[in-house]
Amino acid sequence: MKALVSRLDSFGDVLLAGPAVRAVAARADHVTLLCGPRGEPAARLLPGVDEIVVWDAPWAGFEPPPVDRADIERLLDRVDADTALVLTSFHQSPLPTALLLRLAGVRRIAADSVDYPGSLLDVRHRRAPHAHEAEAALDLAEAAGFPCPDDGRLAVLPP
Repeated sequence: MKALVSRLDSFGDVLLAGPAVRAVAARADHVTLLCGPRGEPAARLLPGVDEIVVWDAPWAGFEPPPVDRADIERLLDRVDADTALVLTSFHQSPLPTALLLRLAGVRRIAADSVDYPGSLLDVRHRRAPHAHEAEAALDLAEAAGFPCPDDGRLAVLPP
């Protein structure tokens, strides 16, 4: 199975996704990490990542780029996954990312969402109140069928 984990935020946010990425990697044949440009250096440190796709989402970050149809089409062409985990902070919606992943042909998508997702999510998970980012991501991974294979601590590859 080809899996994609999306975390479009900063270096620290991507780093905290590491335990969830390892949970996905324990069951998937190939793991792609979709991240923003500020998160790419952290993505390169995470065990279990086979491929990194960097994309500057027009809804993420402090200075998001304008919406560009050609840029979105290039992203859709690059995504090749059977299942996806969309990781976000508690105040962010996973639905824009889920829509693009669905358009790219991803068959199973899981995310934390307080908003009604329609057909965008197959696993609509509810984040525990006040959960730490790393714990919330691990909880979502488990709900999506990717239990933690280890102690869940942060681990990085040597630079």
